[in-house]
Amino acid sequence: MEPGSLPDLPDLPDRPGPAYLAFWRERHVCTLTTPRPDGGPHVVPVGVTYDPESGVARVIADGGSKKVRNILAAGPDGALVAVCQVDGRRWATLEGRARVRTEPDRITEAERRYAERYGRQPRVNPTRVAVEIEVTRTLGRG
Repeated sequence: MEPGSLPDLPDLPDRPGPAYLAFWRERHVCTLTTPRPDGGPHVVPVGVTYDPESGVARVIADGGSKKVRNILAAGPDGALVAVCQVDGRRWATLEGRARVRTEPDRITEAERRYAERYGRQPRVNPTRVAVEIEVTRTLGRG
């Protein structure tokens, strides 16, 4: 295996390995895929943070964005989504159920984690929400 590469990563959301977790701490632009009401995929670039201890990935977003509207349109149980990051041959995907959170403490926590991973505070946005994804599947390859 090349230095800095990941082994084939198993589908084990409760036990991702050290290389997988390290990859999710590196600074990478990610994508979020949400289902449109017609069932088609909506894919957009986002910043993602992953907390393997709680099994939650987070995305900060504007409350009026299409990605947020797609999640809300899925109903109270949320939407099945995927977040992915790629760096050369390395890639990692987290799949799970997303819900939109509007509670100030949840938004503040998502912003804190974003600032930690991406090395900068997100711009002020009074209509910001936090998208929380309960991770049910991890995939990746190095």
